[in-house]
Amino acid sequence: MRRRDLLAGLGSAGVIAGGGAVAAFGVPSPATVTEQEDDGDDSSGIVGKQHDPYEIETVDAPGSEAGTVRVPTPDRPTFVDFFATWCSPCIKQMDALATAHERVGDEVVFLSVTTESISDTELRDWWAEHDGNWTIGLDPTAELTSRYWGTPYPSAVSIDATGTVRWSETGIKTADELVAGIERALEASESANEAE
Repeated sequence: MRRRDLLAGLGSAGVIAGGGAVAAFGVPSPATVTEQEDDGDDSSGIVGKQHDPYEIETVDAPGSEAGTVRVPTPDRPTFVDFFATWCSPCIKQMDALATAHERVGDEVVFLSVTTESISDTELRDWWAEHDGNWTIGLDPTAELTSRYWGTPYPSAVSIDATGTVRWSETGIKTADELVAGIERALEASESANEAE
């Protein structure tokens, strides 16, 4: 009887620990494009898809101006980071995003987007506190987020200049992983330009 109680207790602890990991870090991310077989399998379901352009409201904050930005952008690739201010993995992701932005931010439209109902002032303060220095936008209807599979947080997507999704991942990524995903969109855009 005691052995059964011990095993039940250990099983419960495993379930709780697993649930805590999912809550903190999100569901394990799907295979990246580089990990996929040549048959084009994409477990996220969005790599290779295109969507009509959608305008996102941007916020006046460090590195960002109030206005709008179109996703995808027709003249160059777009990188979108989906985040929430309450998401601790999103805060951990900020350093890698800053490094990736420094490395390739001039070559793409580099954007972070939240669906939260939050005032511009609160968002601006959070952005400054976590050293954001690129365009930040609001997606209150979650339209953009639903198009590009932006949950769980953090999630990221890179879209080439033709509007085709070239890379999508969830979870905390290193700057190198983010840059590699962005480079997929840059390479596809360059190939499309050479073909014209």
